[in-house]
Amino acid sequence: MIFLASLRARWTSLLGAFVAVALGVGLIAAMGLGLDASLAGRDRPVVRFAGSPVVVLGQDRLTVPVRRGPDTTLVSKPLAHPHPVDTALLRDLRRLGPVRLDGGKRDAVGVDAPARAVRAAVGGRARVLTGDDRRQADPGTARDAAAMVAVNSFLGTAGGVAAFVSVFVTASTFAFVVALRRREFGLLRMAGATPGQVRRQLLGEALAVGVTASVAGSVLGAWGGPRLGAALVDASIAPPWFTVSGASLLTSAPLSWPFQLAFWTGLLVALTGAWAASRRAGRITPAEALRDASVDSGVMPWSRLLIGAALLACGLGLLLWTLVTDPSSLLKRKTYTVQPMILITAAAALAPLLVRPVVRAVRLPGAVGLLVRENCAASVRRTAAVAAPVLVTVALAGSLLGSAQTVSGAKAAEARQRTASDLVVTGRDLEPVSRREIPGAAAVSASASTAVYVREEGSALVRSEARAVRDPAALAATSRLPVVAGDVRDLDDRSIVVNEEWARREVGAHVDVWLGDGRPARLRIVAVLARGGGDNGAYVTSANASVGRGGAAAPVDRVDVRLAAGADRGRVAAVLAERGGGGGEVRSAEAWLAATYPAVKAQTRLGLLMLLGISLVYTGISLASTLLMAASVRRAELRALRLAGATRWQVRGVVAGEAVVAVGAGAVLGLAVTVVDLGGLAAGLARVSVPVGVVVPWGAVGGVVGVCVVVAVGVAGVGGRSGGRG
Repeated sequence: MIFLASLRARWTSLLGAFVAVALGVGLIAAMGLGLDASLAGRDRPVVRFAGSPVVVLGQDRLTVPVRRGPDTTLVSKPLAHPHPVDTALLRDLRRLGPVRLDGGKRDAVGVDAPARAVRAAVGGRARVLTGDDRRQADPGTARDAAAMVAVNSFLGTAGGVAAFVSVFVTASTFAFVVALRRREFGLLRMAGATPGQVRRQLLGEALAVGVTASVAGSVLGAWGGPRLGAALVDASIAPPWFTVSGASLLTSAPLSWPFQLAFWTGLLVALTGAWAASRRAGRITPAEALRDASVDSGVMPWSRLLIGAALLACGLGLLLWTLVTDPSSLLKRKTYTVQPMILITAAAALAPLLVRPVVRAVRLPGAVGLLVRENCAASVRRTAAVAAPVLVTVALAGSLLGSAQTVSGAKAAEARQRTASDLVVTGRDLEPVSRREIPGAAAVSASASTAVYVREEGSALVRSEARAVRDPAALAATSRLPVVAGDVRDLDDRSIVVNEEWARREVGAHVDVWLGDGRPARLRIVAVLARGGGDNGAYVTSANASVGRGGAAAPVDRVDVRLAAGADRGRVAAVLAERGGGGGEVRSAEAWLAATYPAVKAQTRLGLLMLLGISLVYTGISLASTLLMAASVRRAELRALRLAGATRWQVRGVVAGEAVVAVGAGAVLGLAVTVVDLGGLAAGLARVSVPVGVVVPWGAVGGVVGVCVVVAVGVAGVGGRSGGRG
């Protein structure tokens, strides 16, 4: 009975937790539906060879044995230069039945013959596809697969952020509920309630919130799943055929894993968020019923202090360990998206300990300003409850967007440093030109995209992107490669240029590799490049980037041109377009760099902004819930202030000022976390010899703080009206 009466009387104080859990469950359900759709894939028909029961695809994968503990297994990587279906194989296939060709393309053919007979005739010369696997020969299959990897990454990260922030908001809400209800729990203890009964009451409230919010969130997720899929398609993150089913799953299969995951996660979030608060409530003594002090004390339990300190040590230790062992991993999106969460959680856990010094450092004019500062310092629980969600959102905005912009800017600066050409021609199949054919050119370097594969330590097959050059001397003249050993001009058909990421990188040593078409080769290392930001790949000659020994070289896709002194840039560009461009696009090196290395890719920026939007919504919920709960117990305090002579507007100014100071304290702590994260990233860039230029997204941070101030002041003003009357 006491439990039900408490729910009826305290439902407004639990509303924030209900909304936070419901929104988190809705997001997790929607993300789960998206992941389910991306993993299952749409049942799309075969397009290219729909009329053939069997498709023979030219060899397009390199498969080598590697060690997995005591056993050996086969690992495959896509070839940079797939093999066509050769004439001899075509002749053998025609003996089995009709063969369908796709115009002049020879990468795959359709065969009307039994699959067993086709496999026996093909052997290891090509791949035999049947059933739905025939879609692998359709155009765009590889592109769609890469897009679905990006979709899975985004949905998984967004779901993780939603769960992380919802746990935090729920825990903060219940912690503040306990702080406001200390006298109530003290009265219960005085009336004979045991600590266990007090804990069970709070956990019962959390259970009621968790169940109802999880049901509401599941319905919200069923509604939002299809809209999420449409938004991903509109943003060009997912391929056009990608769809998410929501309502049908809820009605026909309510036990499907996305809804199960979302429901039980919501329930676990509610109980986890209330668990620490319930233990604190159980330790309240009957004497608390008589306590009426306005200054918070004991706001930092030893358990929370130890957890916060451990998380802080873990976050800083992991950052330092990564800097020492693998600094290049700090430049990867997965690292700079996930790793800051540890420091953010640590700062949020230590918020009650950190906000008081920050507030004390604030100097506000006048009596109202003095009262605002002292109230914030005295009611540190309320101040920390308001500051913590702001801290999380500001730190996410600064760390995620700042890291993405810093990494993109560093890679662009690195590319500018190593580019010595004046004009760049790009296209899919350019005609290779020489310096003699281009009047006014001091050096012309034609190159093609390729790859080399190396088996490192016998346990991993690593693909390294590479460039195939025709003239190593021209490459040296049109670029400023970060060579740390050797000379790229020594490159020939029996050698290779590697970077510091390779396990074997001594000049003069030989390395066993597979070339872009799968041919094994033993090449001598003639130069080693700095590790850089990940774009300093290997270099081979054009002879080592062909399909088969003596076959056609990989098509040229870039021509770098360095102008002679006094040459007319426009005239040289016109000659390139006419004679050497082969239909390619001729641009200045500056224009090519700007197009190839944008500030942040549009898809990456959109994904990060969506994550930031999720966090900002949660912050608004937490601010509104905390300030409304605080206003419900401050009426007597604010009326006393009116009786002391303060005007109604002064009372409202005090309430609004406290909200602004608390938001400001959270913003300062969030910026401190951002400084640590971006400082570690800058150190990592310096360690891999990449130009360092830290970018702080002041616009995004300012926008987040502005929204938080507006929400906090608006809610505080509404809550302070009743107390300001009199």
